[in-house]
Amino acid sequence: MKISLYSDPSCPFCHRTRLAISEKNIVVDIKNSTEQHWPEEVAIANPYGRSPALMDRDLILFDANIIINYLDERFMHPPLMPTDPASRAKSRMMLHRIDQDWFSLWDALTGTNKRKVNTARKTIQEDLTVMSSLFSDSTFFLSNTFSVLDCSLAPLLWRLPMLSIKLPAKAKAIEHYAERIFARDSFQNSLSDIERAMR
Repeated sequence: MKISLYSDPSCPFCHRTRLAISEKNIVVDIKNSTEQHWPEEVAIANPYGRSPALMDRDLILFDANIIINYLDERFMHPPLMPTDPASRAKSRMMLHRIDQDWFSLWDALTGTNKRKVNTARKTIQEDLTVMSSLFSDSTFFLSNTFSVLDCSLAPLLWRLPMLSIKLPAKAKAIEHYAERIFARDSFQNSLSDIERAMR
């Protein structure tokens, strides 16, 4: 039986998961689906009702990070996490920061409250600008190998024009990083038709 991923084609968390799957070259049946159109057994197993959801035989998982960790442990090559404990901990801390500082603003960024939208845009723009020096130290984000951090950050960077977030000239290192990631076959293969139309 194939592994199935129920993935909203516009959701950045689903995009994160699809990118990890593509990078690891795992055979997965990706079903474009909104949360209202899941099979009953998937809906029952997902108490929060959020995308993505993964079904592997009798196992049903939800939450992008949990799904990616599962796939990374089940399909070990290429690894998306460092092998030594200290580096893994650092990656998990940065992943936590990406989620808490930036993706926690997703509802505000895509909402209708103009004040919240503008505040969220400014936060992401300023945070990325402050961190821009980190993107010139290595080929990928904080690493010389593609990792879960790239899977998590790239969907946000891809959506910056759609979100009307423009980085200043002093954040050029991030733009160069993004161009390298976007050019990868794994990234291009991870895009849904809706996501391709975002740029």
